[in-house]
Amino acid sequence: MASFSDSIIEEFRANGGQVTRPYPDSTLVLVTLRGAKSGREMTLPIEYLLDDGRLVVFGTKSGAPDNPAWVYNLRADPDVTVEFGSETFPATAREITGEERDRLWATLVSNKPRFAEYTEKTDRVFPAFELARS
Repeated sequence: MASFSDSIIEEFRANGGQVTRPYPDSTLVLVTLRGAKSGREMTLPIEYLLDDGRLVVFGTKSGAPDNPAWVYNLRADPDVTVEFGSETFPATAREITGEERDRLWATLVSNKPRFAEYTEKTDRVFPAFELARS
């Protein structure tokens, strides 16, 4: 899986944030964070929703029954570096819950209906995080 992510990161950086994978309508941001257990820095491509200028990411893991590891990492250390298009900036991840999270999820599904399939695979609520400039 690392080589797939590495190829997406390479494409992202070579094309000013534009990617053709994993889906034609993918909008990805690169998030560099620190592993909660390993302490290792890692860069991950994560699909985002732009909501009134805010970058919001959801821990869907394609509808798997458990959260992606990056959710636990953000909760442990919310200070990250974001690559958005050709811009790089420090940011702080803030978890979004309740009605605000539900509204943002509905917006994402409305814009990209393929995300609705993820809710059919699991009962968990996908965590949402705003990546706010520090």
